[in-house]
Amino acid sequence: MFRRVLLGAVAGAAGTAALNAATYLDMAARGRPSSSTPEQMVEKVASSRGIDIPGEGEERDNRLSGLGALSGIATGVAVGIGLGVLDIVRLRPTGLAGVLFAGGGAMAMSNASMAAYGVTDPTSWSAQDWLSDLLPHLAYGVAVSTAFAVGNKR
Repeated sequence: MFRRVLLGAVAGAAGTAALNAATYLDMAARGRPSSSTPEQMVEKVASSRGIDIPGEGEERDNRLSGLGALSGIATGVAVGIGLGVLDIVRLRPTGLAGVLFAGGGAMAMSNASMAAYGVTDPTSWSAQDWLSDLLPHLAYGVAVSTAFAVGNKR
């Protein structure tokens, strides 16, 4: 049982690396800036819980940037762990369904929480905005599904 949860965490980490690579490739190819939504999300969550992010100016901005990136890693690993738990009870989808389930799950988890905190409104996104979010999450799903498949063969 622990092995499948650990496999889920590793698969989630692999997926997160793939998502980040796809995002940075898109930024490099199109010359687009990084998104500030992870930092905004950290700021909103901290504020809603009465937590002060220390520092001022650039120092505080750098902390928010680091915490935003770490929250993305945590989300990716958490989705992988969730899939590991589903694998324990034999409910984890495989193949294309696994790719879509993992990628869609990570995308829904991050976007729903950002929408709930008012950081973004996906209903106002353009087709390009959706594509910029969808493709990295698809890369996440491919990596997670592949890592699970390889790990389950051992």
